[in-house]
Amino acid sequence: MCHSFALTAHVPQLCTHCACATVLRQCSHVLYTVLAAPLIPCVSLFLSISAGSLIINLVIMRPLTDEETKTMFEKLSKYIGENIKLLIDRPDGTYCFRLHHDRVYYISEKMLKMATNISRDKLVSVGTCFGKFTKTQKFRLHITALDFLAPYAKYKVWVKPGAEQSYLYGNHIMKSGLGRITENTAQYQGVVVYSMADVPLGFGVAAKNTQECRKVDPMSIVVFHQADVGEYIRCEDTLT
Repeated sequence: MCHSFALTAHVPQLCTHCACATVLRQCSHVLYTVLAAPLIPCVSLFLSISAGSLIINLVIMRPLTDEETKTMFEKLSKYIGENIKLLIDRPDGTYCFRLHHDRVYYISEKMLKMATNISRDKLVSVGTCFGKFTKTQKFRLHITALDFLAPYAKYKVWVKPGAEQSYLYGNHIMKSGLGRITENTAQYQGVVVYSMADVPLGFGVAAKNTQECRKVDPMSIVVFHQADVGEYIRCEDTLT
């Protein structure tokens, strides 16, 4: 039987010569393994007690690695293209992305400094959650990123009033529910979905290009559903 609990602790003598330090101490009954970024005075540790051993794993909010950044930016570029740079270079301050519990948060440096005053075991969310990395290291955008995708979206789709409810229940958009689509939208292009009143409803992937959308059967899928604002009700327990 395994029991888990969390605490905040100070990790001494972290290596300053590499990006990740390892402190290993072993005795006949207990094994301690601590991984941490150097020069961080206070971190959160998650302990699992099992038969004959105690393993301590460090969980911290950290910058994304180059590979993680590439994966996330490739996903974002499908929706906003080169406008990604506008998320970083903002006139109201410096913003950055941070990883915490497999989720990527978009946060100002000012708020990031304030967050360091909160112990990591009690930190649930900070800034805006853009999405999460799956166990296979694929990045999945969350609906919480919509407010930052919509202003910079290069390709858009508008749904008819009669099709809004279906979309907000997580369904794909059919040709019969399509109001408008941006010219020259390519097949499998990321699109932001709007109501006819220009209210952002979610985002998805174009199943057909613009020309095909004009010719297909009314019951054909024209936009594959990815996320919608209805998730704030349907998935409120898992959104952070």
